[in-house]
Amino acid sequence: MTLLDFEKPIAELESKLTDMKQLADGSDESVKKAIQALEKKIRELKTETFETLTGWQRVQLSRHPDRPYTLDYIYEITSDFIELHGDRTVGDDKAMIGGFGTLDNQTFMLIGQQKGRNTKQRQMRNFGMANPEGYRKALRLMKMAEKFNKPIVTFIDTPGAFPGLEAEERGQGEAIARNLREMFMLKVPVICLVIGEGASGGALGIAIGDRVLMLENTWYSVISPESCSSILWRSWDYKEQAAEVLKLTARDMLENRLIDGIVKEPLGGAHNDVKGMATEVKRVILENFHELDKMSVQDRIHQRIEKFSAMGVVKEG
Repeated sequence: MTLLDFEKPIAELESKLTDMKQLADGSDESVKKAIQALEKKIRELKTETFETLTGWQRVQLSRHPDRPYTLDYIYEITSDFIELHGDRTVGDDKAMIGGFGTLDNQTFMLIGQQKGRNTKQRQMRNFGMANPEGYRKALRLMKMAEKFNKPIVTFIDTPGAFPGLEAEERGQGEAIARNLREMFMLKVPVICLVIGEGASGGALGIAIGDRVLMLENTWYSVISPESCSSILWRSWDYKEQAAEVLKLTARDMLENRLIDGIVKEPLGGAHNDVKGMATEVKRVILENFHELDKMSVQDRIHQRIEKFSAMGVVKEG
């Protein structure tokens, strides 16, 4: 497992604990007590470390190479996922995936950005950065879900929409803007989950929902800390400072009333217990769906529009 800098002291103690257990004599009470004391110390250090993470450290966790991606969650929470392809205009964007799946006898349209695990997959998935056809595919699937009266769940995990020349030529900005407009008016419940990186319009293009939730160690912002640092300070060296100023963590976003809730992760991050994390994600999806399903279509749409309209502050000169 890949270790981040702030995880190394914990890993050293865990390695020491493993050695002690291998060498321990089961009948030696003093060794048993030493092992118990070390286990307690590790738990306390883990709790202290992960409860006091800085903004930059949470950004690092959101990018952890072992962190579960959209398809990992989908395959854990459903057993009958059927992926649908293509935007019916240009092609099939592998960075954006979607299809029908069942959670506890309720069919959902599941849509999200997908990153790759190795070099070949990352190239195929374009590092989770969707082209216009990806956003148009997502909208096509949302409209299909609306037609068949199926709720929608989106999984957000992208460093941003693809900024290439060909993407701009095919209307990247228009595709995202159309998604924003259309998602406001969807007649079915829409639940959005930030499961990793939530960068700029690339994330927002599938993030207009009745409930917008963030996993504990994720970030959501108009710009990444590195890009912000390079613009303001002409250097990436100030990315840690930028991460604090941007207020991009789940806690910051909730305090500023830009999201509706935080999904707790296992101690150490989602990658430490993928099945447990997926179970919690499934519980949260179903809980919010049952709440939203009781509302009328017009009430849901009105509440959705009001929620986003209330964001931010306008000062007149």
